[in-house]
Amino acid sequence: MKTYNSFKDIDNDLKKLDLERQIAWEELKLVKEEFKEDLQPLNWVNTALKIAGKMGGYMLLKKIIK
Repeated sequence: MKTYNSFKDIDNDLKKLDLERQIAWEELKLVKEEFKEDLQPLNWVNTALKIAGKMGGYMLLKKIIK
């Protein structure tokens, strides 16, 4: 446990902890927004189209090689 020598030290630590809490809260809100964007249907469609394109290219290449 930390020992404080003055009220100024306590105030400084409280301000520091409050700023750390605010930063953590903002980071959490950012993660929430990114997660929300990842779950949007348009992103799922784009991902599915990319996968389908890769698979189609692979199958076409496989047929050409045979």
